[in-house]
Amino acid sequence: MEWFIVGPAVLAGLFAVAIVAGFIDSIAGGGGLITIPALLSAGLSPAQSLATNKLQAVGGSFSASLYFVRSGVVNLATQKRNILLTLIGSVSGALLVQRVDSAILRQILPLLVMGIGFYFLLMPRIGSEDRQHRLSGLPFALVAGGCVGFYDGFFGPGAGSFYALAFVTLAGFNLAKATAHAKVLNFTSNVGGLLLFMLGGKVVWGVGLVMLIGQAIGARLGASMVLSKGQSLIRPLVVVVSALMSAKLLYDSHGGVVAIFLHRLFN
Repeated sequence: MEWFIVGPAVLAGLFAVAIVAGFIDSIAGGGGLITIPALLSAGLSPAQSLATNKLQAVGGSFSASLYFVRSGVVNLATQKRNILLTLIGSVSGALLVQRVDSAILRQILPLLVMGIGFYFLLMPRIGSEDRQHRLSGLPFALVAGGCVGFYDGFFGPGAGSFYALAFVTLAGFNLAKATAHAKVLNFTSNVGGLLLFMLGGKVVWGVGLVMLIGQAIGARLGASMVLSKGQSLIRPLVVVVSALMSAKLLYDSHGGVVAIFLHRLFN
């Protein structure tokens, strides 16, 4: 079991990164696209980075979820079915990803994330207020909990945005309320994924726990802004984060091709 494999200065830097990621993630999702590259840059292996990222993400999603529950925005009694299916989905996804190649998902994910950004950019009235729900009960739990939870366990980036989108489009929630409920399901799927990584022995516990504290601080600050600023803060941040996530994912998948194209173009 690994505890600390980085020096104090690097650990302090990771703590600061976790605060920023927790703040952004609690509002618009996408925090993992900040923390995973930071963990890789610190010298952790890809497997250690993914596992440790799940540990620290639990801190941020729990902190934000606790704030939303205590504020009365989320009633856990009404979310039991969603939470259960999210947990089942995330554990199933984490089990499957160890047996199949996720390369195809890596190719289509940037398009999905860009779609979320364009959706909120081009539909300014969506999420401005509660609307008539399209799905509820078990059907909604299967889609928003089971399917998105499975995705989060299987791959992960942008899961918070997918949860929020489901609550806006299917449950008819306003954007602030959807973001609050999304964080509860995001916490659930983070726990499910973490359980599998713990069994694999890849978590770097010292680094993860330090970052967990940073995530909790940043997420608490972000969660309070969700309720005070609401749609005026969430919508533009979702659009910006979706664009940045898409660019990062496209670069990860096709960076070599882009580099060759630019080299030929300017040389």
